[in-house]
Parts: sequence; C-alpha cells; structure tokens
Amino acid sequence: MTFSEASTVENLVRDLLCGSVTHHTAVGAGLARKSGKLAGLGWHYLARASIPRQPHEVFVEDWIRDALIRLNPEIAAVPDRADEVLYKLRAIVLAVRSDGLLKANEELTAWLRGDRSMPFGPNHEHVTVRLIDFENIENNHYVVTSQFTFRAGSAERRADLVLLVNGLPIVLIEAKTPVRHAVSWLDGALQVHDDYEKNVPELFVANAFSVATEGKELMYGAVRMPVNLWGPWRGEDEATPGTLAGLKAAVSGLLRPAVVLDILAHFTLFATDKKKRRIKVVCRYQQYEAVNLIVQRVLAGKPRKGLIWHFQGSGKSLLMVFAAQKLRLQPELGNPTVIIVVDRIDLDAQISSTFHASDVPNLVKAETREDLQRLLKQDTRKIIITTIFKFGEAEGVLNDRGNIVALVDEAHRTQEGDLGMKMRASLPNAFLFGLTGTPINRRDRNTFYAFGAEEDARGYMSRYGFEESIRDGATLRLHFEPRLVDLHIDKAAIDQAYQALTGELSDLDKDNLAKAASRMAVLVKVPERVQKICEDIARHYQDAVSPNGFKGMVVTFDQECCLLYKAALDKLLPPEATEIVISATGSDERFKPYARSRDEEERLLDRFRDPNDPLKLLIVTAKLLTGFDAPILQVMYLDKPLRDHTLLQAICRTNRTYGDKKTHGLIVDYLGVFDDVAKALEFDEKGFRSVVGNIEGLKAQLPEAMQKCLAFFPGIDRMQTGYEGLIAAQECLPNNDVRDAFAAEYSVLGKLWEAISPDPMLLPFEVDYRWLTQVYVSVQPTSGTGKLVWHALGAKTIELIHQNVHVEAVRDDLETLVLDAELLEAVMGSPDPKKRAKEFELKLTARLRKHMGNPRYKALSERLEALKERHEQGLLNSVEFLKHLLELARDFVRTEKDTPPEEDEDRGKAALTELFQQVKSDKTPVMVERVVADIDEIVRLVRFPGWQNTAAGEREVKKALRKSLLKYQLHQDADLFERAYGYIRQYY
Repeated sequence: MTFSEASTVENLVRDLLCGSVTHHTAVGAGLARKSGKLAGLGWHYLARASIPRQPHEVFVEDWIRDALIRLNPEIAAVPDRADEVLYKLRAIVLAVRSDGLLKANEELTAWLRGDRSMPFGPNHEHVTVRLIDFENIENNHYVVTSQFTFRAGSAERRADLVLLVNGLPIVLIEAKTPVRHAVSWLDGALQVHDDYEKNVPELFVANAFSVATEGKELMYGAVRMPVNLWGPWRGEDEATPGTLAGLKAAVSGLLRPAVVLDILAHFTLFATDKKKRRIKVVCRYQQYEAVNLIVQRVLAGKPRKGLIWHFQGSGKSLLMVFAAQKLRLQPELGNPTVIIVVDRIDLDAQISSTFHASDVPNLVKAETREDLQRLLKQDTRKIIITTIFKFGEAEGVLNDRGNIVALVDEAHRTQEGDLGMKMRASLPNAFLFGLTGTPINRRDRNTFYAFGAEEDARGYMSRYGFEESIRDGATLRLHFEPRLVDLHIDKAAIDQAYQALTGELSDLDKDNLAKAASRMAVLVKVPERVQKICEDIARHYQDAVSPNGFKGMVVTFDQECCLLYKAALDKLLPPEATEIVISATGSDERFKPYARSRDEEERLLDRFRDPNDPLKLLIVTAKLLTGFDAPILQVMYLDKPLRDHTLLQAICRTNRTYGDKKTHGLIVDYLGVFDDVAKALEFDEKGFRSVVGNIEGLKAQLPEAMQKCLAFFPGIDRMQTGYEGLIAAQECLPNNDVRDAFAAEYSVLGKLWEAISPDPMLLPFEVDYRWLTQVYVSVQPTSGTGKLVWHALGAKTIELIHQNVHVEAVRDDLETLVLDAELLEAVMGSPDPKKRAKEFELKLTARLRKHMGNPRYKALSERLEALKERHEQGLLNSVEFLKHLLELARDFVRTEKDTPPEEDEDRGKAALTELFQQVKSDKTPVMVERVVADIDEIVRLVRFPGWQNTAAGEREVKKALRKSLLKYQLHQDADLFERAYGYIRQYY
C-alpha cells in the first residue's frame, strides 16, 4: 500500500471541508439549506458525476438560476430574467481568450460582488443583481467536488478539488503528494499558473483565488499572480508549519465559506502596476486579521484605538486600502469617513499611489491644511489622505462625529507632541489606529499610551514581526558587512562626534548637536576617505551585486557629500550608472540640477526599478530612506549615522523579495552604525537579532555547511577525474531521499557562497565547492520535478563553474550502443551490470540535459526519472534496469533523428527574440530580427561540439556575443548579456 496525493492530501482537504463524504448523499440546489449542520467547515461534497453540468460548461447553470431567483425578488417575479443574467455571464466567459483572463475575472468579480445591475425594476429601472448573499451567508449553496474536469476545444484539464458557491467555481485546489521530498506545493502552483490558467482560462473567470499544497505548506494566489508572490495562510492555532496539523489549521482558517466570501467581497483588488499592467491582489493573512480587528472594534464602538506592528515590507499600504474599503462598506457605520494619516511627503506619495492604483472609490487628497479643514468641516464622507503636519494649524474641533476612523501610518514619535495633540483635539470622537513597521522600543512608551488599548496583550492589537515576515517569504533577511575605514584620522574625535549624534538628545541639546554635526561633517568629508570609500563601493558593487542583476543605494552624511560621492564614483563607473536624489531647496547653485518635480523624480525612480536601465546606484542623504519601494534594490552603502526608527526603516529598503536569486538584503556599513544603534534601540522583540545577520557570522557558518555536504561522500577521492569519479560520488546518493537531503544541504551552502562571494576567504574551499556543484548538477532531475529543493544555481556559482570547471565528458557512444547488437550483448553480459547500468544512466542523463526545455524530450526525461526510482526501490534489478535503459536509449536516438537538427537552435532564436522584444524601447528602437540573426550567425561560426564544457569555447562564444551586442549599443546591460548567454548555452 503506497501513499498517493489522492489518498492523502486531496482526501484530507476534502474531509476537512465537508466532513466524511459518507455523510453526504443529498444532491441538488437545496442541499445547503436542507442537510443541517455538518462535521466539516460548511461545504458539501458531491461527486462530479452528480453535478448537473457538461465538461465544456464552466458554471452549474441550474444552481445559478436557482440562486438568482432566490436572492432577487425582481427575478423571482419573472423567472425568465435569470436567463438574461446567464447570457451576460456566458458572454464574459466567451470573451476570455480575446480580452484576457484578468479583464474577464475583474468583470465577473464585479457581478459576484453585486456591483452590476439590470433593468428589472419598475419602468425598467436598473436594480442590483445578486449572485451571492454576503449578508446572510447561510442563503448560499456551498459544494466541494473532486477531479473537476473542464474541456475547452482540444484542451482538457482536471482539477483536484473545486469549491463552488451557487454553481460558480470560486476556488481551485491543486494537491500534491506529501511523501516525496522532490515534490512541493510549488509544483501545484506552477501547474495552475503555467498550465491551467493558460490552456483553460475559462475555468478561472469566476475564480477568487487558487490553492496549492503538498500537505506541508498551503499557499494561495490570485489569477496570473506569479508563483513567487503566492503566500501562506497561517491558522489561528499554533500548529507547526510543514505538518499535516499545520495544513489543517490553514484549511480551517482560509477555506471556511465565511472567509472565502469575505476575501472576495473586501480583500480583493484589481490594480494597475507601475508598468501600466492590470494585476489582481488578494490579501495576506496578517492583513486579513488586522483589518477585521479594526472593523470589529469600530462596529463594537470600543476600544476606540489600537496599535498594529507589521514589519517593514509586509504590506502595510495594502492593509490600509483593505481596511478603508471594508469600513466604507459597513452599513451599520452610516457612511463613515476614513482618514489615512501619514507623516512624510514621500510616504504620502507612496500610499496615495497604492490607493489610486487600486481604483478605490470616493478617495480625496487633502493637499493643504485648508483642504483638510474644509473637508472635515463640510462633513465629507469619503476616504481622505493627508499628512500629520496638516493638522498643525487646526484650531478647535473640526468634526466631532463618532464614525470617523483615522489610520495613522508610522505611528511612533512623529505622531506625538503638538501635531498628535492637535489631531486628537480636532477629531475628539474619532477611532485612532496606529500602524508601524518598526517595533516600539522601551523609550517609546508614549506610542503605546497613544494607540495601544489596555485590552491588548503587550500593547499590540496585531503583531506581525521580523520572524513571521521572513518565515512567510514576505521579506528577506538582512546581512550587515562592516567596512570601517581607517584613514589615519583622529579616531577618538570621530567616535566622540558620532556618539553625540546618535546618543540621547533632547531639544535643549540642539546647539551641541549642531557642533557635533559640523565636526562630524569635516571628518567624513576628508578627500582621501571619500575616494577610498567610493573605490570600495564601485569594487563591491561590480563584484558582489551587479552579477546578480541587483541595484544599490549610497547613503551619505549630507547633501554636499552626495556631490562629492557622485564626482568620485563618476571616475570609477560610467556617469549614467549613478544619480543623486535630494530635496534641492535653497539658493545653492550646486544643487539646482537635482531640483526635480514629483513626476520627474518618479520617472527617475522607475528607471532605477528597471533591470535593463543603466542607472545602478542612487546617492541620497535623507530622501528615499522611508517609503521607497524598489525590490531590485539589494545593497545599501551606509555612511551616515542613523538611529532608532529611521535606521530600521532605511535598511529595510533592501529587504523586499525579487525573484529567486535575491536571498537577502545587504548593508555595507562604513561607520559601525549597526553595532552602536542596535544597543540604543533596545527592542522588546528579541527577533531583531535573528533577522539581521553579520557577513562575519555567515563566514563562520561556511566550513560547517561545506562539511555537511562532503559528509555524504565518505572515502570518495575527489581528485579522481572522469566519469568513474562521478559514478563513485553518485553511488553515495542511492535514492531520492538521500539525494534530496544532499540537495537541501547544498542549497544552504550555495546561498552562503552567493552571499559571501567574492570574499578571499572562499579560496581554500573553491575546489571542494566546484566538485560538489558538479555532483549536484549530475543528479539533478532532468524532468524538472522537485522545483523547491532543486534550486537553480546562483550567478556567482555559475561563473565559477564556467571559469574553472573542465568537465571530462562521459564518452558519448549512445548511438553505437543502440545500434550494435554485439556490443549490446557484451554490455548485458558484463561482470558488473550495476556499474554498467550506472555508466549508461549517466550517458543518458547527460544527453537528455542538452535538450532540457524541448517538449519532445519531456516524456523521455520523465521515463528516466521513473526508471531510476523503481530501480532504487528494488523493483528492478540491475540487469532489468539496464534493459529498460537501452530501450529508452533507442527511443531517444529515434527522437533525435526525427527532430530537425535546427529545432533546438530555432527555439534558441525564438527565446532570444522574446528577450530582445522585452528590452526594446523608444530610445533603443532595436531591429530585433537583425540582432538575433547577427548573434545566431556569429555564434554558429565560433562554436564547436561540446563548447560548453571547455573554458576556451565559453570564452569565444562570450566574445562573439559581446561583439554582436556592441554593434547595437546593448553591451553595457549585464543582465541582458547573462540572459542571452544562458539561452545560447542551452540551445546551441
């Protein structure tokens, strides 16, 4: 008896949703209202054969018709009107392939939410059409079914589980097996995103969100949301993530009918991103929890305040959008006013853009103090965005209504003092909820007093800290790399001035602060020091950051320092690689070139966010240290004393997730800021230290990580070259479990290597790391399975391999083996069939890897993986294994003969064409066909069989590629070069 995905995860989720299926025999639209209370979460199981629909139908139209008549008196009076609504819904489904899935999903979501009307009222007046009852959710019909088949033309797909509300497929669940290390939730998510949504988009027109799980993690995401943005749902129970108990808690938390409908009605946004693309956003669980706590307090009328700490980068702006949206939709609140209060102009711009991008209705911005006072005195019932400073001149009470809710961003010291008091005095009966992305330290007890309710344990209404944010993949760890610059200046003097700047300073110490600052300014601007720091920045960025396609920020002491650093960096990097961003006010002519309008600045920042733009480093002193969101930013070069919240907000600019390669944010510290300020912060939360790690600490971890990997290969001679050495290494990894354990340890080692490189301390480990990497690649599944454990190699590892590894190719005599009968007999009669089978498996794997990505070879790769698994499980002896391998080799050679020799290269040209189409712009109107043709022609001339395995071959092809890119002025784009080279390496 073996465990399968159907018998374990799929059945477990189904039974959690509806209780044991044996309890459910009733069918039909009246099921939800007749069968009484169930053991599950409120869903009712029906086998797909019992559902009245054909495989080509998305909806269960009988159930929709029943709901329309039940929920709409105007349709109940004339039941045929239900067909008019169904006609509209079918039209949306029919248009999905021409309009796109997102547009179709957005339109049908509007219907589901009750945002569409039909002329069914008296005198053909338009009345709202309700497909779902959100007020009394017991009125809806909830069904879960398994193996839900949908057919569109020649494409047919079968979803593991589908949740239907009133006959509409609202949630799709893809379950994977929990008993194979190499299979994860990611396989299910990719199946949904890359296969189902593309090939049968009709199935997702009514989709609220999709779920993927392998029984360890449950992750969910909206239509067309990249899988790296799918998030976990943590249940209220403290169940351990990664276990079936954790899965049970997640299912119970996310998939209750009430929660699914709440997310659909209040926690779903359609927004426009910075590239003018339409996107769908659903809440993360911490946003859902915090918003509902806010709404519950306002509805209950007490307590009238609350403090929310959600770590920097975990989605506070969206939390405020969801809260404002849900509060405005509560009829019991009598059309409330929601005020979004922020403390800085740049934050104001960020939060405004989040609200505007999300198309939130009834949104106004109080640009001036007069605007704010007028809106409040006129009793405006909308969402108002303003800054704390606009309350500064308010006199007396502006509005004493009790249904005003203020959401105060970055609610720490800035909100207190005169401004905080003015705000409270002008809105005496308002609800006040403070949000902060930085933990409140012990000296900030006034923030707890101002926003923290006595009812809340530890002062927080909702807490989502460092550890949770990193565990859930919402943000990344931070690494600190100290670079104290010793330039024979008065170290005692700089320390003294620095301590004055970062110590306890009251308003009475302003004169002393000014003296300390001027003294510090002189010390940090010593020309030799500036020159050395800029040389270090340029070297570090080019070696450690640029190869991975990331960008950086240089934080200097003051505006003059920005000019000094720019001048020095321009001598080390192309001038277009750096740009200064400051608030250029005053009469100093030197800063005039940097006086930009808000639109001009936003265009500059969009260039910085663009991986293909030559702008690589922003030089700042105060601007962009809070509120600036650019996931491509990985490194901050810090040469300014920062303290408390400003420090944490600043360094967290680097912790946003960005693709698979970004594993951490990095702070290169030129003043020893981290050690001094960490002492001053004295956070109540000890988690801070677990999140920020020092590069020195990573270096200390590397030897142990290396030993853990090498421990898999006891007694193996790592100096032995040729395939005998590789076979010996592979024999130490006899089955999937051991291989996956090795992959997990290698993954840890690889991340450490990428973070530390190019530090010279790696040199003694380089030979062993190269050897381990070769073994890792040689046992990596060719069929693309196990996308979680078997990660892609980092850019620095690939570079190391390309420069130094000369793989002695396994003699490739596949064709001879297949065609020569005598040789076959000799192989089968070998005295050591196990060794011959291993050698033969290596040959096949190596040959298949050359065709990775070509769909013609996918089935062969999967056959090979299945054979290996059966052999490892003892279901095939070595002779039988060898026979099957020979059969597979015959089919492989036949496939190669049937495949036109140009096919792989044609696919290479297609991939290159797509790549260059992406980088094409108005400024570089590249003739894509000509670029690709040139690259294709010149690469064909210089390459030779097996060029990928020789340093000379790689060097010649890289030189040819650079030559082609130079012709079109594209040679400076490192990311473009690496991606183009990757395609050439794969397809040529």
